[in-house]
Amino acid sequence: MADERFDGLLLQMAQAQQGIEPMLTGVFSFLRRKTDFFSGASQDKIEQMVLTVVRREAALAERERYDRKQQEEKEKKKRAEDKKKKDAEEAARKAAAMESRFEELPDDAPVSAPTPVVEAKPAAKTVTSKPNDPANDDDDDDSSPPLEGNGGKTEHYVWTQTLQEAHVSIPVPEGTTSRQVAAEIRSKTLKVGLKGQPLIVDGELHKRVKVEDSFWTLEDGNRICIYLQKENQVEWWKCIIQGDAEIDTKKVQPENSKLSDLDGDTRQTVEKMMFDQRQKQMGLPTSDELNKQEILKKFMAAHPEMDFSKAKLN
Repeated sequence: MADERFDGLLLQMAQAQQGIEPMLTGVFSFLRRKTDFFSGASQDKIEQMVLTVVRREAALAERERYDRKQQEEKEKKKRAEDKKKKDAEEAARKAAAMESRFEELPDDAPVSAPTPVVEAKPAAKTVTSKPNDPANDDDDDDSSPPLEGNGGKTEHYVWTQTLQEAHVSIPVPEGTTSRQVAAEIRSKTLKVGLKGQPLIVDGELHKRVKVEDSFWTLEDGNRICIYLQKENQVEWWKCIIQGDAEIDTKKVQPENSKLSDLDGDTRQTVEKMMFDQRQKQMGLPTSDELNKQEILKKFMAAHPEMDFSKAKLN
């Protein structure tokens, strides 16, 4: 063990000598003048003794450097994991609190397709049905409740999603520890369970995920939470594992606040999807159909001699 009793004295000596070599010279000079260090043993034994002490202290110094580095890496990793967990929890919380669709874009917002001035068709007649009326079972009935968290529930887990990620919550026995968890996240498959027991989830994912940005945590000792970063971040998932019950993605409710967070290309894609969806709901042409109509209109204007009465858009 290190003897720190003389640290103060040696520190004063090091400051006075102003260098390691002068300090060592002072120490050995003291041993030469005031002890029998150099006269009581052979030159080989003296050198061996000094070398042994130097090697021992050098090994201790190396060990201390290694321990410090390990501690720094451990703290850095913990900070990164805490941040990722916090971000994932915040995303899951927002996904669970979704209450409305994307808001209508302001007039000055960029839209990928021009909005034409067209006469809207009469709105579809509203049908009011009584309880147990077969009309209530229509999958396209907009009056049906939205999906909670844009996800679903199976026998083994509950899941929610945003455009960027999917969150899976798997209940496990109270008091479960992280060492008991067996989880494997791959780009196209997911396996989750407890060691020594049959897997709870084992199958092919609905879509590919970014493995490096996906992870799992054990929360409150009673549920395993899987955070899956989607590879394609402009589409909604119908399920987590292929073969499990699927949801109706038409009822998904995107977050109002997320539209401005998307990059330019992604935002334009989402805006186009929203525009086309609104047009279809009103019985109007989609952006692609409008573009074709515009091209035909320009061609007709450039060739008035031609008869376009029977022309059809393909």
